[in-house]
Amino acid sequence: MPNTRLFVGNLPYATTEQELRDLFGRGGAKVASVRVITDFDSGRSKGYAFVELSSAEEGEAAVRDLNGSDLGGRSIVVSPARPRQPGGGPGRRNERTRGA
Repeated sequence: MPNTRLFVGNLPYATTEQELRDLFGRGGAKVASVRVITDFDSGRSKGYAFVELSSAEEGEAAVRDLNGSDLGGRSIVVSPARPRQPGGGPGRRNERTRGA
């Protein structure tokens, strides 16, 4: 299955999911989902998001056209998202940090 999920980094903290949906939807691309990653405790954006497009071709075009572009005065990073690592995620600790 081709990768249609993109990592979008160096975002201004005030960036909304709708702004990203509009940005990635320019030119007719179909945006399947957008998720701005926030801090669990504060709810504040961590400055990155994941955008999923409907096709690999749209993803490649987005990387080519939007990587390094300006959003709110910041040069954003757009790249294919890496696959999720098993066992990772918020609130999980590895064996070395877990109490005995």
